[in-house]
Amino acid sequence: METQTTPIPGRLELQQRLDGGKSPTERNVAGQFATPDPLAREIVAEGIRTLSSSSPIRFLDPAFGLGAFYEALRAAVPPGRLESAVAYEIDPHYGEPARTLWADAGIDIRIEDFTRTEPEAGGFDLVVCNPPYVRHHHLPGRDKVRLQDEFERRFQIRPSGRSGLYCYFLMMSKLWMAEEGIGVWLVPGEFMDVNYGRQVKEFLLEQVELVRIHRADPGDLQFSDALVSSAVVVFRNRTPRPDHRVAFTFGGSLERPAVTTRVAVRQLAAGDKWTRYPAREAAGSGEGVPLGDLFEIKRGIATGNNKFFIRSRRDWSALGVAGRYLHPILPSPRYLTEMEILAGAGGHPRVKRPLFLFDCRTPIEGLAEPVAAFIAAGAETVARGYLCGRRTPWYAQEKRDPAPLLCTYMGRARESNGGKPFRFLLNHSAAIATNVYLMLYPKDGPDGVAAADRLRSVWEQLGSMDAGELSRQGRVYGGGLYKLEPAELSRVRIRLPARPSAS
Repeated sequence: METQTTPIPGRLELQQRLDGGKSPTERNVAGQFATPDPLAREIVAEGIRTLSSSSPIRFLDPAFGLGAFYEALRAAVPPGRLESAVAYEIDPHYGEPARTLWADAGIDIRIEDFTRTEPEAGGFDLVVCNPPYVRHHHLPGRDKVRLQDEFERRFQIRPSGRSGLYCYFLMMSKLWMAEEGIGVWLVPGEFMDVNYGRQVKEFLLEQVELVRIHRADPGDLQFSDALVSSAVVVFRNRTPRPDHRVAFTFGGSLERPAVTTRVAVRQLAAGDKWTRYPAREAAGSGEGVPLGDLFEIKRGIATGNNKFFIRSRRDWSALGVAGRYLHPILPSPRYLTEMEILAGAGGHPRVKRPLFLFDCRTPIEGLAEPVAAFIAAGAETVARGYLCGRRTPWYAQEKRDPAPLLCTYMGRARESNGGKPFRFLLNHSAAIATNVYLMLYPKDGPDGVAAADRLRSVWEQLGSMDAGELSRQGRVYGGGLYKLEPAELSRVRIRLPARPSAS
């Protein structure tokens, strides 16, 4: 078959028109995000480089869309090398126009569900795909069970019920691949860190030979309408050698990454978070004491409805709610300019936007009219929410003592904050915090850091810590949004501050 080196006329315009024919919600639920052409060309070029020979190529794309990968392949290989091509597209909204668009281009486009088809004999040499990013909660229960049962039958691995559809696409493609065939997949990088990714990683280490994972710079969002950070996963369909090492690359392009390292499969099998590669370990990151040894770390409170329960003193006064039911609470991090929270009268934080949390455990029958009226105003709305509906009474809050040290739960690495996604607050006030913060409570014991000067030393160390150390322990999402859970922060190590000298 002949190859074509010029783009198919009108494909990008057609893509825009078809995308515009669906609402953003519809496309999000279906996980339909087209691959940008420059990225498609990079991914296809990576697949061709990884093929072990220059023999003819049998090509498969299990989620075709309008064919960005196929167009890139036709432009990249010499005439005659592309022996055959097959594609699957589940949605006729894209599949039927794709058939018309590629009618004379030598590809068999099948409008079917790839996960329900039987693998073809002989297999494909090159499988390239941007699978649908359908989150698990958008998968019908019967489909989850079908996919789990089928995969367990084939590979003796049962995927987590929280696995997105892209996980099944990637893993089941092995059944379609020729021996030594190459798979190149553009997938959300989150599988490398989250719990449901354990079975995907097990598959990549045991069922195929994982060649490479390239992780995009999180600040470079590949899809403007998909809030995920992307990774390119490359594997070869053969049994991995015990001494095999996987290339982990980061940033730049696939051909010229910014950072590269190779990691033994044994090390990957023993590790939990793969996004720590290829970044070099920060100096001293393996030394010191884990924060979890020094602090009990908890998320701030989840009120169930911040707008209802958290207000300014002026607003509470207007409602007639007495001070005995109000507790100072820190505002959102975006309203804090100082990292040290000083205390004013009554222990209230000296901040520009002082707020107070309503918390009451008295039955409504025993409350004065203004307070009872405030509670009654939320009985038909707020009280029916997920969290409030499970509390007795529904307007009682979680118990948290003020924490002397806090960390923001999520953030972006902006120049305005020195490229550090997380901020640490030294809190002298009686304010507690919502769940946009992590609260650190010093533990008792011989290594305790409750003393003011030791606590300040910890705060200063954390504030000056290399951003990479914290980022490696946490997780990252699209557009450079970082998150840090209590267990992840507890693994961060610091130098134990010197004890205060005896007076």
